[in-house]
Order: sequence, then structure tokens, then C-alpha cells
Amino acid sequence: MSRNFKVGLFLTLAILTTTFTFYFWQIVKTPNIQVDKTSNFTLYIPNGATYQQVIDTLNKHEVIADQISFRFLAKFMDYPEKVKAGRYLLEPDMSNYQAIKKLANGVQDPVKLTFNNIRLKQDLVNRIGSRFAFGPEKFSAALTNPAVCQKYGFDTTTIVSMFLPNTYEIFWTTDTEKFMDRMHSEYKKFWNQKRLAQADSMGLTPIEVSILASIVEEEQARKVDERPMVAGLYYNRLKSGMPLQADPTIKYALQDFAIKRILNQQLKVQSPYNTYVNIGLPPGPIRVADLNSLDAVLNFNQHDYLYMCAKADLSGYHAFAKTYPEHLKNAREYQAELNRLKIMK
Repeated sequence: MSRNFKVGLFLTLAILTTTFTFYFWQIVKTPNIQVDKTSNFTLYIPNGATYQQVIDTLNKHEVIADQISFRFLAKFMDYPEKVKAGRYLLEPDMSNYQAIKKLANGVQDPVKLTFNNIRLKQDLVNRIGSRFAFGPEKFSAALTNPAVCQKYGFDTTTIVSMFLPNTYEIFWTTDTEKFMDRMHSEYKKFWNQKRLAQADSMGLTPIEVSILASIVEEEQARKVDERPMVAGLYYNRLKSGMPLQADPTIKYALQDFAIKRILNQQLKVQSPYNTYVNIGLPPGPIRVADLNSLDAVLNFNQHDYLYMCAKADLSGYHAFAKTYPEHLKNAREYQAELNRLKIMK
């Protein structure tokens, strides 16, 4: 073998090696995820999904710029055998290696779950169930299962009290039981020794505080600063044995939340939630009370007021009264304003 041949062979191999190395470097390092620069692409991989299904989803949304390089590296990294369920954010200009490594290692991005302003159990089911792999049906089944609710210290009517409106980070693949465990853990954190002592001093259980807080919040959703005042009034009624006579419970009993003016015949609705007819608290919350409402009850304003109605100036605040004649005067002023504005129901 001549010297020139050896040199030529060496140069050829060197060029091929350099070319392949450069190409491989490009496959590994060159940005290949094409999504909007201002956002990420959220890839959901359900349990049991195959590599081809992952590829099909990425292709459907045109996420991969160079498919050949992505597939080559995916097979080189054994990703077809390492598909893991989860929720993954693919960022703009991620390289093949970054994306495949994240998927193969199952490095999920948690769901940032925020829920508030929830009135009915079905609203809670839809809002939360739709955000996770377990879905609304399994979540609904858990909330309507007496044994599941009893496990956490509730029944199927009061279980919504366990869910405290806030922002949580939870993995999309979390199953229903683990999700419920997490919510119960957050509930126990909120109900620390100080709050438990406050509830006990009021003669109320945490569940009863939640029920009262739900009424306070429905009564005063707009003016948060007035909630402790409203809580004090309802607490005065509760302790004196008077009916709460809370209009929001009538709306809940009728399942009509658009009512602006409660009529006399509506006050007679047959329901355990009718606090004009029934003494004490209703059997469950009339909404998922937020943290502010719960603390408003626990830190209620101490006063002697037993009556209230919306102020005639329609400011969203209430006119409070200690006597029934004084209350009637306030009520007439408010009703006169509703009549003037032709608000009849």
C-alpha cells in the first residue's frame, strides 16, 4: 500500500468522521422545536401511549422542524421504549436532545391549578376534572362516593368544604385518590391549631365554619372588607336561635342564581337549604368558600346587629340594624330604589 494511498485514505476517513460528527452535533444541538416564540407547546401523553402516537401528535401540530433528525436521535436514545405518560412543555428552539431527554426521563411540567368562584359541586367537577388525566367522570365518582368522602371526614354534601380555592402545582398524571389526598393535606394545613381553637370557641366545627362562610361569601362577594361584619350578624342569629334568613340560601334552594329580588312566595320553597323556614345552618355549603370568607367567619366582627339589607344607594354594602322596625325602614328604602329602577325579580 503506497504512502499516497494511505494519506488519501486517512484524509477521506477524517473528512467522513468530521462530517458525521458535525451532522451528529447538528442533530443533537440545533434547535428543532418550532412553536410560537411567546409560548410553549403542551404535549399530553396519556398512559399506554406509544412512540408513534407521540410522533403523530407532534406532527399534527407541526412542532418538529426536521423530522428525520428527531426520529434518528429518538431511536439512538431508545426513546421508543421509554415513552412516559405526562404533561410536557416544549419550549421554542429546544434541540432534539433537550426535548427527547425530557420526554424519555419523564420530566413533567405540573399543572398550575387555580380555582375559585365555584358554586356547585358539578362546577368543581368540571373545573378540576378537565385539567387532569383522571377526567371529570372519575372525579365526580369520588365526590359522590360516601366511603371516599368519609375517609376524609366529610359526607357527599359537605365534601366540597375540603377544597380550598388557591393555586396549586400538581402533575397531570396524578390519580384521583392522590389528588384528593393532596387537597386534604392542604385543608389540614389551613386548619391549624389557631383556627381550630377559633372555631371551637365559637362552638362550630370546621365544616360548620365552611357552611357559614359560604353563606357570607354569597351575601357579600363584592365587598370583601364587609364580610366579617356580615359573619358577625349571622353568628348572632345562629347563637340566638333565630333563623338565618339568608337570601343566598333561597337562590341555592331554587337553583336560580340570577334572582335579584327575592319574592315572598320564593321564601316558602321546600328545601333543607331554606334558612327562612329551617333554624340553623343548612346541610352543606352553598358554594366553595374562599380563604378570605373562612377567616372572616373565624374573625367575625362582634356587634349587636341582627338585621341587614342591601343599601339603597346600591353600593354593594349593607345597612345593618339592631331592631326590626329599624330594619323595615332600611328595607323600604331599598325596595323603593328597586321599584324606581323597575327591578322586579
